[in-house]
Amino acid sequence: MELLPEPLPAQPMPLLAQWLADAAERRLQPNPNAMVLATATPDGRPSARVVLCKTIATEPGYIVFYTNYQSRKGAELTANPRAAAVIHWDHLQRQIRIEGVITQAPVEDSDAYFASRPWPSRIGAWASAQSRPIGSRADLLKAVSDTASRFGAPHPGNEVTGEFSASIPRPPHWGGYRLWAEAVELWVEGTARVHDRVRWTRSLTDRGGGRFDTGPWTATRLQP
Repeated sequence: MELLPEPLPAQPMPLLAQWLADAAERRLQPNPNAMVLATATPDGRPSARVVLCKTIATEPGYIVFYTNYQSRKGAELTANPRAAAVIHWDHLQRQIRIEGVITQAPVEDSDAYFASRPWPSRIGAWASAQSRPIGSRADLLKAVSDTASRFGAPHPGNEVTGEFSASIPRPPHWGGYRLWAEAVELWVEGTARVHDRVRWTRSLTDRGGGRFDTGPWTATRLQP
């Protein structure tokens, strides 16, 4: 069993990035970057869902995911810009927990990632008012079909096929978030449930414009 290194690294983010790279290289699950993202309303009502971790910026220390800004999670992050995330890999016997402050990603980052997505996914981002009610599945498919027509794209059906090269711009209600890490916890499964567990913490000082001055990391071993 490969436990956490001793002595402990001064900061956790490079190890976090290495773990994600290991999971991707081994290809033992379809989405090794899937993570549970937890948000909460200002009065403390939590909710959680699975999103994809698209970037780990080891310096200055944040992770990136993309979503609809008008979704339930988007509304909660606007009202209470803090979040927690968990990535767990059964086959690697590893887990990551991250807690911190949320900012929107720069527009140019969101534009670049949106342009890299398959065209049916870009159509879907325009067509779906994520988290809002809709009358039926047929209504949703009509919205997708109408959106495809709007951009001159093929009409996606149950099975999306075909090529389409015309530009589909990023919707203003869709883009990235950065979760700036204030706390990172790494966990490795141990024999007889005696797991290896370490928590790193640091301070963040808001500089405005979605940037922070970051304090030094402090590592603490935790009992399992």
